[in-house]
Amino acid sequence: MDNVVLHVDDVFKSFGGLHALSDIDLQVTEGRTHAIIGPNGAGKSTLLNVCVGRLRPDSGAVVFDGQILTGRPPHEINQLGVVRVFQTPEIFPDLSVLDNVVIPAIAKRDGAFAIDLRQSMYSERSLTEKAMVAIEDVGLQDHAHQEAASLSRGDKRRLELAMGLVQDPRLLLLDEPTAGMSRLDTNRTIDLLQKFKERGMTKVIIEHDMHVVFSLADKVTVLAQGRIIAEGTPDEVRGDPAVQEAYLGGVHE
Repeated sequence: MDNVVLHVDDVFKSFGGLHALSDIDLQVTEGRTHAIIGPNGAGKSTLLNVCVGRLRPDSGAVVFDGQILTGRPPHEINQLGVVRVFQTPEIFPDLSVLDNVVIPAIAKRDGAFAIDLRQSMYSERSLTEKAMVAIEDVGLQDHAHQEAASLSRGDKRRLELAMGLVQDPRLLLLDEPTAGMSRLDTNRTIDLLQKFKERGMTKVIIEHDMHVVFSLADKVTVLAQGRIIAEGTPDEVRGDPAVQEAYLGGVHE
């Protein structure tokens, strides 16, 4: 029997009179890649923010591996193994690629950033090897000692992916992992994520590029105006008339 590791249970979230999420019930199965798609303003990023504790729902709950996440602060949720990679890379531009990956490894271990971060980084050489493994995983080993600000956009996205991987995620949440990438960089990222999928990593991906979604997803949930309008395999969703009308009809691969 498939193991549901994340259950978004009847979540409702509003901002004033705007219903950003309405009666969202979603289940993510262990080892699978679950894509969430929908037009701008559908509630996708709001849903991720609820899952990682950045927003608290008005009603409903988020449960991860039997533990209620609702009401917990983001750092506690991260400690449980839920790791988010943001749409806009949140890196330390003046530090090297290696230092960027060591920092979240320290934060994950200690539960918070060290007070003297620079001293902690250079006294924690035991984490350097672990960081290098993550860097090699995303193909940035040749840039390990390069300043992060000098990376291309695609490499910055891969750097943030390494910063997520070094935290040993049990569930990796990816918000638009290929946004702004060239087709070449997009295909390289698909190959990377496919490699992690083959390892059995559980992932939730928000993505506008249907080529990415249909290349990686085992299951797709479609949001529109804060509600789930369709859910199923990529082929089932692709052929759903409601999805075609709300979203896919305006997308060209």
